[in-house]
Amino acid sequence: MAGKVFFSVSMSLDGFIAPESSEELMKRQWMELQRWVFPLRFFRENLKLGGGGEEGRDNDIVRETFERTGASVMGKRMFDAGEQMWPEEAPFHTPVFVVTHTKRDPWERPGGTAFHFVNDGIESALDQAREAAGDRDVRIAGGGATILEYVNAGLVDEFTIALSPVLFGSGIRLFEGVDAGRVALEQIRAEPTQRVTHLTYAVRER
Repeated sequence: MAGKVFFSVSMSLDGFIAPESSEELMKRQWMELQRWVFPLRFFRENLKLGGGGEEGRDNDIVRETFERTGASVMGKRMFDAGEQMWPEEAPFHTPVFVVTHTKRDPWERPGGTAFHFVNDGIESALDQAREAAGDRDVRIAGGGATILEYVNAGLVDEFTIALSPVLFGSGIRLFEGVDAGRVALEQIRAEPTQRVTHLTYAVRER
């Protein structure tokens, strides 16, 4: 049985998931948005940042998200930024399908991550990711424009937002341009923790 297609992102209270410019990644606002994840044991272990780290529900959610993911899809903008920042052993440890117009041979990294570059659209990338994932789920990793394409195409089954107590004021909005006349949501759960509130929704066709 095929798994679900989902995304999971951190979002500011005013609806932004990233700064407008990729040069601003890893700077103050983005670090504040992601602050909840940095101390977690699973995050530290996955990026090989050393032992220790916090446990608890935030840590469980990050681990569960990783374990359910059999393959990921991302846009070229996210890949370009990540290629500069990820460690040699990229943190996915699964096949990753990059939606792009650029032709490029697969890029294999230590630890099981292999990036495949897909030139014929989002549905082709998803089909390949589903095949690679088997009965596990496919994660639409980002960025915002790629997530929105999949939502508007009716290809996302559910998503989780880690709502962070941060205000951006400007940047990339998660739902800027969403086809609200087509997309309906059903809340599955809301889990507040000390740092963020995890909101999970099923996506239905309106």
